[in-house]
Amino acid sequence: MNNKVEHSYTSDDIQVLEGLEAVRKRPGMYIGTTSARGLHHLVWEIVDNAIDEALAGHANEITVVLEKGNIVRVSDNGRGIPTGIHEKTGTSTAETIFTVLHAGGKFGGGAYKVSGGLHGVGGAVVNALSEFMEVIIYRDGTEFFLKFENGGEVTQALHEVGKSDKKGSTIRFKPDYQIFQEGIEFSHDILRDRLRQLAFLNKEIKIIFIDENLEEDKQKQVFLYEGGIKEYVKYINKNKSPIHEEILYGEGEEEDIIVEVAMQYNDGFVPGLYSFCNNINTQEGGTHEDGFRLALTRVINNYARDKGILKKEDENFQGDDVREGLTAILSVKHPDPQYEGQTKTKLGNSEVRRIVSSVFGTVFERYLQEHPDAAKIIVEKAEIASKARVAAKNARELTRRKGALEVSSLPGKLSDCSSKDATECEIFIVEGDSAGGSAKQGRDSRIQAILPLRGKILNVEKARLHRIFENNEIRMMLTAFGTGIADEMDLNKLRYHKIVIMTDADVDGAHIRTLLLTFFYRFLRPLIENGHIYIAQPPLFKMSRGKKEAYAYDESQLDELREDFGERYDIQRYKGLGEMNPEQLWETTMNPDSRVLIQVQIEDAMAADEIFETLMGDDVAPRRDFILENAQFVTDLDY
Repeated sequence: MNNKVEHSYTSDDIQVLEGLEAVRKRPGMYIGTTSARGLHHLVWEIVDNAIDEALAGHANEITVVLEKGNIVRVSDNGRGIPTGIHEKTGTSTAETIFTVLHAGGKFGGGAYKVSGGLHGVGGAVVNALSEFMEVIIYRDGTEFFLKFENGGEVTQALHEVGKSDKKGSTIRFKPDYQIFQEGIEFSHDILRDRLRQLAFLNKEIKIIFIDENLEEDKQKQVFLYEGGIKEYVKYINKNKSPIHEEILYGEGEEEDIIVEVAMQYNDGFVPGLYSFCNNINTQEGGTHEDGFRLALTRVINNYARDKGILKKEDENFQGDDVREGLTAILSVKHPDPQYEGQTKTKLGNSEVRRIVSSVFGTVFERYLQEHPDAAKIIVEKAEIASKARVAAKNARELTRRKGALEVSSLPGKLSDCSSKDATECEIFIVEGDSAGGSAKQGRDSRIQAILPLRGKILNVEKARLHRIFENNEIRMMLTAFGTGIADEMDLNKLRYHKIVIMTDADVDGAHIRTLLLTFFYRFLRPLIENGHIYIAQPPLFKMSRGKKEAYAYDESQLDELREDFGERYDIQRYKGLGEMNPEQLWETTMNPDSRVLIQVQIEDAMAADEIFETLMGDDVAPRRDFILENAQFVTDLDY
């Protein structure tokens, strides 16, 4: 689809609304955080500006270079930033864009029809938070240069360098370590994955990523996907088993709102709907997702009734039935998006619901009519899911009648804490009665509860909900947590604000930990999203000489202890938690004043989904490759 907009892009199109004073003082207001996420956000702001130029039809290639020394360079082959004098500021327009908030071509609908980013503040914010920024502009047959230092101070005003037949803009910057005190090291993987995502979402744009920190033959990656989000679905489903070959793809435009959808069903049970507005991942959903779900449910029910699959006396399929095993990408481009929600990633425009429902409904109806074999498979999957939902409901009611999910009948193996204040309470999920015994004796019984599990829990990646209710270990956890599960989950009923997975530091312990994380991710995801799930870090080694003792959590720490202890020492390798006495377990792993806990987070839902499918799915080869590739990072943990 050609989205070229015939608008000017001159100095007159740049509107100035306010100055730049507050950015360095309160960076979190502009980029969310000064952690690694905020650091990478700087790159996305500059890349988003280049994407906007491409969406307007004036560029088709973007290059992002990660130089040595944590310097980033972003180039595009667009029109070049305007260089004339801005009438309101009296300085060059390029300088205005990078020193004044809300001075961009994204206001008033002049230069850009749609845009992502911070709507005009991006360039100035990145400049304010950088040690230096260089701007190279190729426009009107001339190369221009502009440089800022120390968070926006102009050290070289815009000037002509010479003649050039190139066109476009290059922004080169280095983040200010005084702002990003956790470090200014960029992640190759984070940059690569987001740039690949942008290439999927914008099928006409070639995005080149060069990491000069790697070996020369591994530095360059080129992302160009002619199939766009259709290829994105194929990529996400690469470790899954699709149940129909053809990927549905459709697009349409109403009221200047562009809608793109691609989807394919697989033989799994977990749906994956990933939505975007103006290339921003709307993780909290919104009106575009509402419109998609409405149309999906309506069209499948209408088709099933038309073909006699659903009889007159049958109930309609519900939304959960028709989404089981679905992988879908929904991308909308909106000239004036309105966001809401805690992280401003929920689309709120009410008209989008109707437009997406209309566009996607038309596309999906046509797909089912033109692909009767795929339609039959899709409807049959919804039918099976519907029956499984009824079975799960019956199982849930049965367990309720037995009192298995009621907080009033806590599991017998649970050693509960005495405090009733959930905000200070913790529950440790441990493997086996031996470790459970040590943990129970070593804990602070006022705030710490212990729940020992017997053996490995069910692999929920390939199980429907009714089987989960039949698993004793899972029922015990659900009873202890008190929140309920899946669509009936209520975080207000959570009995412990820290749920700590404490397993042995061996292969079996890692497997149990993965099974638990898979269960939490698939059926209790709000626990992860709200920061309630943690992984304990018991030590691997104890070094002693006489009365002197110390613990090491990995090999590198052990090497440091060897230097500290000298030639004479004894080393004990812990094979399991049960080998520690209660005092040692408390001191090393459970004491809030000295322990190390890793908070489990979901930075990228799609990447997490892929990892769980790889680790817990049926296909052995991808799992083996993943383990071999990532084994070296097992002890490289973020504390």
